[in-house]
Amino acid sequence: MDFALLVPIVLFICITLIFKVIMDGRVRSKLAQSGASEDLVRTMLAADEQNRKVSSLKWGLVFVLVGVAFGLIDVLNLAADAPATFGIVIFAAGLGMLGFHALANRKA
Repeated sequence: MDFALLVPIVLFICITLIFKVIMDGRVRSKLAQSGASEDLVRTMLAADEQNRKVSSLKWGLVFVLVGVAFGLIDVLNLAADAPATFGIVIFAAGLGMLGFHALANRKA
């Protein structure tokens, strides 16, 4: 594997995450400075926390199913560039998203 290819990808992800953290902090500080009611701020922070938990569930489910797909690809001895390989991985990711949707709607 060519690790030189991973450097710009990881750098992009790090910059994106830093930007998100900074913007979230600015939004919260502006909200606190605006004199919004304490109930509104508490409600928004609770909703943000709930969104983070739900997002973790979604991506956890997707990554587990994609991992299962890679295991299946290995068991079936498929080539890395075979169309079936791409289909299995994309199918697993889609199944993870649909599974999350079913779980999220059942909880609500």
